[in-house]
Amino acid sequence: MKRQHHEEYKKLGLNIAYYRKEQGLSQMQLADKVDISRTHMSRIENNDCAVSLDVIFTIAKVLNIPVAKLFEFR
Repeated sequence: MKRQHHEEYKKLGLNIAYYRKEQGLSQMQLADKVDISRTHMSRIENNDCAVSLDVIFTIAKVLNIPVAKLFEFR
């Protein structure tokens, strides 16, 4: 899959995984709360698919963090 913003998606996925783990949630638990499949959550975290803003906003809400935190690329 060729995407224009490959590195940004990769960093976004890493940030989602970081905040998920920081809160002690499994991929399955977060996926259930976001109302997506665990497979989709895995693909988001592993930079294997694009992700909609709706899903990003819901992930941030479930993790109780500002959306901007997911885009603070280190």
